[in-house]
Amino acid sequence: MLHHLARRVLGATLVLVAVSAVTFFVLTAAPGDAAAGLIGETASPEQLARFRNEMGLDRPAPVRYAIFLHDLIRHGDLGQSLISGRPVRDLLLERLPYTLWLALAATTLATIAGGMTGILAARRAGTWSDTAIMAAVNLGVALPSFWLALLLVMLFALQLRWLPVFGADSTRHLILPAVTLALPTSAVVARLVRAALLEVQSADYVRTAHAKGLPARAVLRRHVLRNALIPVSTVLGLHLGYLLGGAFIVETIFAWP
Repeated sequence: MLHHLARRVLGATLVLVAVSAVTFFVLTAAPGDAAAGLIGETASPEQLARFRNEMGLDRPAPVRYAIFLHDLIRHGDLGQSLISGRPVRDLLLERLPYTLWLALAATTLATIAGGMTGILAARRAGTWSDTAIMAAVNLGVALPSFWLALLLVMLFALQLRWLPVFGADSTRHLILPAVTLALPTSAVVARLVRAALLEVQSADYVRTAHAKGLPARAVLRRHVLRNALIPVSTVLGLHLGYLLGGAFIVETIFAWP
C-alpha cells in the first residue's frame, strides 16, 4: 500500500513539474517583450536593460526555471508578481478561500440536484418523463457557463432584483456564481446516477431483497444507492478539481475574488 501510494505521489509530482516546465517555456517563447510591456514603450534602452536585470529577465530561460524550482522546493516561494510586485504565494492565499468556497458550494448543489434528478429519471426509465428529464439534462451539459451566467444575471439581478451581481460580501452573492458552476456538473451527475441505478437495479442482490419482501424505498436506500453512488463520488472528486481550476470565467463575470 505504501509503495503504491509513493508511486502515485511521485507520478503526480513529475506531472506537476512537466506541466510547469511546458507552461514556463511556452510563455517564454511567446512573441513580445514582457519587460517592455511592463515598463512602457517610452523607456530608454538603459532603463529597459536595468529593469530586465532587476527582474532576472536577462538570464537564460533554463536558468530562470531552475531558480524558480529551487525557490519553490526550498522555501515554497512562487516568485513575485510582475504586475503588483507582491509575492505570488500571498496573492494565491488571499483568493484561494473564495474559490474553494465557491467550488464546494457548486459541488454540493450539483450533488443534490443531479442526484435527485438522476433518481427520478431512473425510477421513470422508458417513459416520456424520463425522456424529457434527460433532454433537459443534455441541454444543461451543452450550455456554456458564461452564457448561462449572463442569463442568470439578467433574470435574477436585473429583472427580478432578487440577488446581487458583483462581489463576495454575503451568502447571497454566492448563489448566482454557484448555480452557474453547478448546472453543468449536476447534469453530468444526473446522467451518471441514472445509468448507475439502472445497472444496479438488475443485480442479483437487489432482486433477492425484493424477493424477501423489503419495501421498494428500503431497497433503494440500503442496496441500490449505496452501490450506485460509488462511481458518482469518483466523478465528483474530479469535477471538484475542475471547478477549482475552471471557475475563472464565472469569477470574472460576477467579480468574485
